[in-house]
Amino acid sequence: MITPNFEPGAITEVFDAESARVALWQMVRIRRFEEKCAEMYSAGKIRGFLHLYIGEEAIATGAMPALRDSDHVLATYREHGHALARGVPADAIMAEMYGKQEGCSRGRGGSMHLFDIERRFFGGNAIVAGAMPMAVGFALADRLCGRDDVTACFFGEGAMAEGEFHESANLATLWKLPVLFLCENNYYAMGTALKRSESQNDLCVKAASYRMKAIAVDGMDLVAVAGAMREAVTYVREGHGPVFVEFRTYRFRPHSMFDPELYRDKQEVERWKQRCPIVLFEKAAGEAGLLPPGTLEAIEAEVAAEIDAAVAFAEAGSWEPVEQLERDVYARNETIARPMAPADGEPRRIAYRDALREGLIAALERDERVFLLGEDVGRYGGTYAVSKGLLERFGEARVRDTPLSESAFTGAGIGAALNGMRPVVEIMTVNFSLLALDQIMNNAATLRHMSGGQCSVPVVIRMTTGGGRQLAAQHSHSLEGWYAHIPGLRIVAPATHEDARGMLLAALEDPDPVLIFEHALLLGVEGEVRGEPVAVDIDHAATRREGRDISLVTYGGMLHKTLAAAEQLAAEGIDAEVLDLRSLRPLDDAAIVATVSKTHRLLVIDEGWKSGSLAAEIAMRVCEQAFYELDAPPQRVCSREVPVPYAKHLEDAAIPQVADIVAAVRLMFGKG
Repeated sequence: MITPNFEPGAITEVFDAESARVALWQMVRIRRFEEKCAEMYSAGKIRGFLHLYIGEEAIATGAMPALRDSDHVLATYREHGHALARGVPADAIMAEMYGKQEGCSRGRGGSMHLFDIERRFFGGNAIVAGAMPMAVGFALADRLCGRDDVTACFFGEGAMAEGEFHESANLATLWKLPVLFLCENNYYAMGTALKRSESQNDLCVKAASYRMKAIAVDGMDLVAVAGAMREAVTYVREGHGPVFVEFRTYRFRPHSMFDPELYRDKQEVERWKQRCPIVLFEKAAGEAGLLPPGTLEAIEAEVAAEIDAAVAFAEAGSWEPVEQLERDVYARNETIARPMAPADGEPRRIAYRDALREGLIAALERDERVFLLGEDVGRYGGTYAVSKGLLERFGEARVRDTPLSESAFTGAGIGAALNGMRPVVEIMTVNFSLLALDQIMNNAATLRHMSGGQCSVPVVIRMTTGGGRQLAAQHSHSLEGWYAHIPGLRIVAPATHEDARGMLLAALEDPDPVLIFEHALLLGVEGEVRGEPVAVDIDHAATRREGRDISLVTYGGMLHKTLAAAEQLAAEGIDAEVLDLRSLRPLDDAAIVATVSKTHRLLVIDEGWKSGSLAAEIAMRVCEQAFYELDAPPQRVCSREVPVPYAKHLEDAAIPQVADIVAAVRLMFGKG
């Protein structure tokens, strides 16, 4: 057991009479709010998971007063206490728990996802350790802008086993960022005891291994919590780098209301209850003369009235109309009128990678909020030499080499975007993006909707895609169709040199997360550009070749093979129209239907695998929207259902080639 730290006189060094009363009120308020939530859960008013904070009230109560209004708070799924202590109104939280649109997240987040951006409270996160990389990004944005704000990230001890902790701790210390990693160690990650799940039970030792200042605090002792937080915040705000604080605490209830209490010894629970932080503080403050007799009773009455009012507010709240279901998936649902490509200036021939570089240079020059981060983007010049020379031109602050930690630096880009920056995250290949999939799908794609429209995540994530370079299965995937499956993301695939530079600029102007897939085989290919880089249309498909007999619909690296196939077919008397999708989410249904309505035949060419492919989605949309325009069933040419092999002849056989496209069209015309 941990011995309480209430030495004579210590409490008066941290609290006066007014702040002591406020602190006791806050802890009682959190406790009674949680108890009421448990009651409402049992009554069926609150659904889903409900993780109670009962027993840990001293941490949120002691931590929040050390932060300024401009500081940022990210929490875990047990965040009701943090939200209340941060100033989120109790009625808005209770309405959110009910799922009502008057809730702090419009009923979109529920118990695990409370948001109040006005108070810089950026939500609970249901993914263990999922907020840590974003916290790094918040702090990075503040550092880049010269602000002395602090980012506080709360999490449980179970997160210490996740890779995101290690990646984030390393990045934060490496860059000396103003982050507070606040671990509420309640000794059980769900139902598994810390001593059974961690080879190193001393969490401060683990944190300190990253050369980070680490402090262990009795989390049941409000005085110790408040004192440690003041020390930690001062240290971080002065620019010394991150601090890890371990609050050793205990939750009196099970992991969630959904779980049976079968994994903890009852006597252990009762021993911890004897150290209730409310009882200990009220006794110590009373003995120190800070709280007159009757204070607790008066506070209980105040809190009861507030919570009753919060329940009444939630009960009277309204359900969001189903007609608004798709609201706040994207910040913008309208298209923006932009040219497909610049029309003026003398034509120049440059390599695709140079077009990408021109786009990056233009972005960095025109907007000081833009910065590039990723593996080897700086001194190495990028794996594919796209960022060559940018470090010397723009400096290390804006062209940032990262460790091999895709989840951390992608999450950092997301956090920086939430904090006002316009980051460009470079992931070497689409295969490596799977290491950051949690951050992309669970954070970038969901935060706007889950926060009820409070968050914008204007991050741009670039990655190479596709096979054909004899790199075998782990570096040859075409997974853009997977990402196009996720609402909340915009997916683009630049196939031309103008798109390579212009789509990046358009993406950086977009308030939504945009993923750019650059086909590796195009990097050295030369093409034509005109004038200076400008933002181009990222909403619409483009007809790259007019035709009357069949529509060949494709994107990215397959465009050039498809155009070559169309020329070969023309020599055989088949006039093919080629539509470059450009945007994979959202798809330009109108352009697809228009070309099919013109030619009455459809062949989709997609480097992804056939099963569950983007090609299947396109074909089905045509069947739904233009079935009676078809003179033949839609067909598709996709990669074979195998991991991409190394041997050249097998790789060629696995990936769509010009001959495959020509053969498929011939078959559709009865010439196979």
